Order: sequence, then C-alpha cells, then structure tokens
Amino acid sequence: MTTLRIATRRSRLALWQAEHIAARLRSLQAGLAVELVPMSTRGDELLDQRLDNVGGKGLFVKELETAMSEGRAELAVHSMKDMPAELPPGFVLAAITAREDPRDAFVSSKYRNLAEMPAGATIGTSSLRRSAQIAERHPGLQVRLLRGNVDTRLAKLDRGEYDAVVLAAAGLERLGLAARITARLETGEMLPAPGQGALGVECLAASAEVRRLLDRLADKASSLCVRAERAVSLALGGSCTLPLGAYARRTQGNRLRLQGLIASADGKRVLRSELEGGAADPEAIGRGVAQELRRQGADEILAELGK
Repeated sequence: MTTLRIATRRSRLALWQAEHIAARLRSLQAGLAVELVPMSTRGDELLDQRLDNVGGKGLFVKELETAMSEGRAELAVHSMKDMPAELPPGFVLAAITAREDPRDAFVSSKYRNLAEMPAGATIGTSSLRRSAQIAERHPGLQVRLLRGNVDTRLAKLDRGEYDAVVLAAAGLERLGLAARITARLETGEMLPAPGQGALGVECLAASAEVRRLLDRLADKASSLCVRAERAVSLALGGSCTLPLGAYARRTQGNRLRLQGLIASADGKRVLRSELEGGAADPEAIGRGVAQELRRQGADEILAELGK
C-alpha cells in the first residue's frame, strides 16, 4: 500500500479534519502518499431546510461511502456527531480518534451567555437537540434555523441576522477560531450530541490492510465513551436528527458514567437518564440509559417526532 485516498466534504472544517488524519497516516508509514478527494454532499447543498426534514445527517455521509464502494477512495473522515448510529453493510468505523472539547459553544458579540439574552432575542442553530434544550431553559428566546458551514454561520451572525449562535466548540478550535467563543456551555446546561468532539475514520470492512493501519489512529478512552453514547441513539431508533444528547466520561476503576437526554422538538418535555457501568461493555451502558428514557416516556416523544 503506497497511496491512500480520503473522501471528504469540501467545507474548510472537513478539509482540515481530513488533512489532520492524512498527516497522522503519513507519520505512521514512511513513503505513504495520502491524497484528499473533496466532494459535495446532499447535506451541503440543501441549506434552506432542516436536516430532519430531508433525510438527516446521513446526507453528509452517503456520497463519501459511494466513493469508497466505487474504488475512488479508501477511507473517509467524519465528525462523529454527524455519523449515523448504524453504518450500511460493508462499511466499518475503523478508528475513533482522541476527543477534543465535546461542549457546545455560545457565540455572540452582544451577550455573554444564554441567560443574559432577553426575551425575543434570536439564536441560530441547525440542531433540534440544541434548540430543544435552549427552549426548555430559555423559552422566551427565538430559536431560528441556521445552516451552512462554520464560516457561513459566523458571517450571518456578524451581519446581524442573529443575536447569537451555538456551534461545536471543537470545530471552532480546529479552524483557529477559539477566540470567537463567548462561553462554553457545560454539559449540565447543554448535553452534547453523541460523539461530539471526536473524529471517525470509515472504510470498507473488507479492506484488511487499511483497517490495520487505521487501527493505530484509535484512542481507546475516547472510543469507549463514544461507543456508549452512540448506543443510546441506536437503541432509540438510530436517527441522528433526534433531539437527543449523550455524553460519557471515564471514572475511577475502569468505569464509564453516561448521561442521556431526549426531548420533544419544542423543549416542553425533556427526559434525562444517567448510568455508570464497567467500561468493558460500553454499549450495555448505552442501552441501559435508553431503557430508562423509554421507561420515562421516550416512545411517546419518538411517536410525536414520527420516528
């Protein structure tokens, strides 16, 4: 194996993430050439609609998987928060890298935090998870749809189209935009999406040589936490457009503590669960959190959302 091709979206953040993985791969194998194969996805093109109305975050992934299945690329790099809970047959998540800041970031030039925003102020996000949690704690705010890449969203904020926006802190940091963060939203205020802050590397399940190389990129601690978080989503239907949050962290004695949340779209009903268990079976912890959310009434919320 002398050359690897990485399928990636064309956004500045996606290209940064792909090049980051490319550099790590080059350092692992002397003489290995790694090329990027940038492409546009349906998720990048449908900017005037909510993702939950047009097919979900899988719209950011499908074209990259097609490129791999057709032999135009050997792997793809994704933000784990954009990865569907279940991969299509023939594909495998070969590595989850060390996680960066999993929190959401509040960005505004007018207000220091969400609590300071007055009733009627506008806040932009494309995420039902974020909008539901904002609506629960700050019902007077106007949450408005905000799609596009990071630079586009910040430009809309700077033009005064919104009073504040909420973005992933890790994405801003990767682009050298950490100075734009007004406040980092602690997980008790805004539970992150499953896998937020981590990168995932996907390839064909049959590509044994590629899988062996990618395995060297994996971070064990981050992988365990992300697997637990994704298990919550999978147990509740697998849709990454749900108003669902999940966040796991390592505790003493090789254990994981996992928080999970599912909400109605309007934030008027928010269910929460928390469970600790052995890190040897992170999926079992995720299923346990999902089971408790179902006991509280998650199925009613899922029915309302049409999931």
